[in-house]
Amino acid sequence: MEQQRTLKDKMFLFLKGLAMGAANKVPGVSGGIVAFVGGFYEEFIYALKKVNKKALFLLISGRFKSFYYYINGPFLWVLLLGMLVSYFSVSKVLDYFLLSHERNVWSLFFGLILGSIYYISKQFKQWNKNTIIWGFIGLGIGIGISFLSPAKENDHLLFVFLCGMISVSGMTLPGLSGSFILMLLGNYVLLLVDSVNALYDTFFEIIQGDFSFWNNPIRLKTLKILGVFTLGSTTGLVSLSHLISFVLKRYNAVTTAIIIGFISGSLGVVWPWKQTIYKLNELGKPLLDSNQHKIILNYQRYIPSIQDAATWWAIFWMGIGFVFLMALEGYANRQKK
Repeated sequence: MEQQRTLKDKMFLFLKGLAMGAANKVPGVSGGIVAFVGGFYEEFIYALKKVNKKALFLLISGRFKSFYYYINGPFLWVLLLGMLVSYFSVSKVLDYFLLSHERNVWSLFFGLILGSIYYISKQFKQWNKNTIIWGFIGLGIGIGISFLSPAKENDHLLFVFLCGMISVSGMTLPGLSGSFILMLLGNYVLLLVDSVNALYDTFFEIIQGDFSFWNNPIRLKTLKILGVFTLGSTTGLVSLSHLISFVLKRYNAVTTAIIIGFISGSLGVVWPWKQTIYKLNELGKPLLDSNQHKIILNYQRYIPSIQDAATWWAIFWMGIGFVFLMALEGYANRQKK
C-alpha cells in the first residue's frame, strides 16, 4: 500500500509536515489539529506505535528495509522531513510575523482553529448523552489550561527531558498545544527559540568552515539542552502514541468528543485581543530571566472595540483562517471521490 504513494501524495504530505511543524511552534496551536484535519492523524499515531521492540530488533539485526516498511517509513520520513524543514524556514517567518503583526497572526490561527472545530464536529456522527458529557469535560480542561500562569525558566537537564516528553503532546493530542505547555513550564523561549536559533547558527557556521562554537561554552550548553529536549520529545512521542492508539481503538467516540471539547477550550489561548502581563521589579520594569528575556506572568484578555480599524483587520484574518480550512476540507473531499 505504502509503495503506491505517488509523488503528488508525497508533496502534499511534505506540505502537511511544514504546517504541522509551524503549528507546533505557536503557543496555543496544536500540530495534532493539522494531522486531524489533514486526515492523517490515525495513520501518524499507528506509524509511531510501530516503533516498538520488533522495530528495534529489525534495526539491530540489520534488516533495514524491513524496519523501514514496518514503521511505515514512506509516510513518516516525508512528514518528519517537512516538520524539520519547517523549524528552520516556516517557523522563522512565523517568528517575524509574531513580532511585527502579532494580533493578525493570532487572529489567523483563531480562525483556523474555529474551522477545525467545525470540520471535526461535522465529521463526528456519534453525539449522544455520553459523548456530550465527555465533550464538556474536554472543554473545561481546555479552558482551565488556557488560564494557568507560566512558571520560571529551568535549564536543568532532567527537567528539560521532562519538558520534551510533555510538550510533544501537541503532536499527538489535537487541541493540546505543546508550545503553550512549554510556556506554562517556563521553558518556551529556551527550548523553541534560543536552542533552535543556536542549532541554526551552528549549522551555517559549519557550512562556512567556522568551528569556533567549540570554544563557546554558552552555545555548547544550549546545544546540549536541545539534544536532551529532542531525546525527551522522541521518548514522549513514541510512548504517547502507544497510549493514544489503545484509547482510539477502544474508546474512539469518547476520545473524539474530548478532542472537540479540548480544541474549543483552547481558543482562549489564541484569543487575539490580550495584553502580556510581565513580572515587575521594584521600579515597575519587567524582570529578566537568565537569558535576558522578560518573565511572563500571564495574559489579560479583553473585548475589542468595533470602532477600531485594527479590530476589523483581525476579524478579516480570522475569516481567512476559517475559509482556508474549508478549502482544505473541499480538497480532501474531492480526493476521496
